Amino acid sequence: MPELTCQTPIGPLTIRDEDGQIVALRWGGHGQEATPLLDEACRQIGDYFAGRRREFDLPVAFRDGFQGEVMRAMCAIPFGETRTYGDLARELGVPAQAVGQACGANPVPVIVPCHRILGASGLGGFSAPGGVETKVALLKHEGAASLLI
Repeated sequence: MPELTCQTPIGPLTIRDEDGQIVALRWGGHGQEATPLLDEACRQIGDYFAGRRREFDLPVAFRDGFQGEVMRAMCAIPFGETRTYGDLARELGVPAQAVGQACGANPVPVIVPCHRILGASGLGGFSAPGGVETKVALLKHEGAASLLI
């Protein structure tokens, strides 16, 4: 599967393309196999971090079942806004813990904005290198940091 690494303020992000859809994004890596989709994904990520883009227009391979439902719900949260695990749980009719697990298993962070999901009384977790500090950096970038105080 082709992978391309983009340099960002939060470190290198490697994006994977399969069958014309974004299937994964991970921190680090040295992907050098460009495709038109991966070039476009890196351009959109660059625009996001430069403040020129608030949402991504990329074909994401949403997982099947519950994981896909949570991924779609995260994508519906606007730039600069947050929701809690409980908010999504009520919307989807499932326990908040299940939403937390699905967020932690998100294969396409940043593009599918799991960083916009918070705990009821705190930040909640974040599986990226740097953990919660990276989550805070993304929320600050989106102007949502005031929600953390």
